Amino acid sequence: MAALSGLGGVGKTALALGWLHSLRPELPDGQLYADLRGQAPGGPADPAHVLGHFLRGLGVAPQALPAEIAERAALFRSLTAERRIVVLLDDAATAAQVRPLLPGGPAVTLVTSRRWLSGLTLEGCYQMHLEPLNLDAAVELLADTLSDDRVATQPDDARKLAGLCAGLPLAVRLVGARLAARPNRRITTMVRALTEEHARLDALSVDEDHSLRGALDLSYQELPDDAARLYRWLGLHPGTEFGKSVATAVLAELSDADLPDATDLLDELLDRNLLSDTGEERYRFHDLVRLHAAAKAQEEESASKRKSLLRRIAAHYLATATRAEQLIDPQHRTMERTYLEGVREEPVVEDLGNDAETALDWLERERDNLMTLIRIARPAGLPWLAWQLTDAMWPLFLRRKHYDHWHDAHAEGLAMAQELGDRVAQCRMLTSGGMGELGRGCPQDALAMFDSAAAIFAEDGDALGRARTLNYRGLAHQRLGRLDAAAELFARAAEELPEHGDHRAGGLARLNAADVELALAQLTPAASDAAAAHATLSAAGDTYNAARAITLLGQVRLRQGAPAEAEELLSEALTVMRAIAAHYEEARALEYLGQAAEDQGQTQRAEDRYRESLDLYTAVKRPGPAAKVRDRLESLGGEPPTEQEHGAGPAVTERDAPSG
Repeated sequence: MAALSGLGGVGKTALALGWLHSLRPELPDGQLYADLRGQAPGGPADPAHVLGHFLRGLGVAPQALPAEIAERAALFRSLTAERRIVVLLDDAATAAQVRPLLPGGPAVTLVTSRRWLSGLTLEGCYQMHLEPLNLDAAVELLADTLSDDRVATQPDDARKLAGLCAGLPLAVRLVGARLAARPNRRITTMVRALTEEHARLDALSVDEDHSLRGALDLSYQELPDDAARLYRWLGLHPGTEFGKSVATAVLAELSDADLPDATDLLDELLDRNLLSDTGEERYRFHDLVRLHAAAKAQEEESASKRKSLLRRIAAHYLATATRAEQLIDPQHRTMERTYLEGVREEPVVEDLGNDAETALDWLERERDNLMTLIRIARPAGLPWLAWQLTDAMWPLFLRRKHYDHWHDAHAEGLAMAQELGDRVAQCRMLTSGGMGELGRGCPQDALAMFDSAAAIFAEDGDALGRARTLNYRGLAHQRLGRLDAAAELFARAAEELPEHGDHRAGGLARLNAADVELALAQLTPAASDAAAAHATLSAAGDTYNAARAITLLGQVRLRQGAPAEAEELLSEALTVMRAIAAHYEEARALEYLGQAAEDQGQTQRAEDRYRESLDLYTAVKRPGPAAKVRDRLESLGGEPPTEQEHGAGPAVTERDAPSG
């Protein structure tokens, strides 16, 4: 393990990446990267969340992630005890943030930080402080940036300019980019301008390093007006990376009929090394450049203008997340959104087409930005944003199982809904947040949240809302092993929900009731409720849950000794699940199809089905069901794959949630 410290802009991350890439052949078991966001506006990354990300990458199912950071750290060390991997922990704030993220075994770990992390010495960390480039190296970097003969023909001026940059690679790149854009300008002109800028900063007693601040100020001064405006406006973006549509959103603040083209202005900033392109029309500032852009916004824009711009950024994310929610989960009741109060135009929405997978990918890609917006909603004076953005992220939480973020987002969303006195929003945060607590293995916490929502609904006379909580509370009791209590609640929900107009939720209650009845070996009522649920959910257009009802009915038929009928039902469910990429439910249908084949004496067919099921269970990281299927294969005398052969699996999404 090594820790690389140094000034901002000295090239720590570039050096780290260059060295670690050279080690990849010697460390073939994988690479893990985390941006610890030591300088991020939203605060440093939570090491518990980073561990969750690492563990998921190593094959741990979301439902199996320990709740406590100490347990996560222990599991991480165990999983990496025999793996030759590379770990890069970039931009650490403190040694305490890093310590839980250290792997076990023959790994190479590199940490970058502005600070000397002496606290890691006890862990055997090799400390290296990265100094600025010496003068010759800085001149070489300047020549590389210019790609012409000016450094060779003006060597004295080149050395003076490199000296004014104090050996900081970022500063050299900035002044080099300005010169590269003007092939006829002599280096001495830049030397004179940067010298004058240093003198100005001295007079202002600016604490920030003059070499970098001066280079940034000069680059900013020479920007065209439209590009300079976009630069400082983008400095208000609260995250570390953003897409082109964010630039379009802030430019909508302009009232001119002929707005400047966002792509052209972004290209201008890229050409001047003020932005970096991360691919697919996504951009990021170096953290010091972002701070400079934010400072320019503070200096040149009023407080009301800055708030208006941040609101446009927030409205863009909220509107696009809401569009994604509608594409992915049209059954989810979208609540009223607050976008741009007092502004007539609609917010800028990124084009997601009409594709649910594209929408889900967008939510995943923007997850960190969305979570940062939720965290800053209160101090930014946009409290409504916290619960509305949390609500819009429901399909992401449901399908990708980011339980840490699910929990944190709903906690903040609930707090803001309570602060606003919005009881409808409070109930939404309690019920959808409670579903997250169920998923992460905290049914008692979930039940408390569902009970709180039921009390609010009852006080407000919302009979439909209270009836919906019967279903949720039943799920919590089911997870707590109180099957009789769960059955009673599901029966009440199945009766009351249709009376209040929600037939689909009533169908889900029947499906949940059938699941409990099957667990209690009450096969006749289970078959009846599963069939009724299928009819109701099919009529409501809920293809996914209707197919789940067919799977459950197939299980009942297996238990009743009718494998041929079960096979027909399970094949129907399998067709649906494959069409909508519901991989977990697909694996379950295949498992029971294997059992149906086995019951009919079709050993080879049973083995084939079990193998398909095992592949999918492994891919969606469900070790419990995978072990069960592996045991069935062994009992048939087959050669089941080893744990190592199924350690990772293809990258797929899992659609698996309680029927709420």
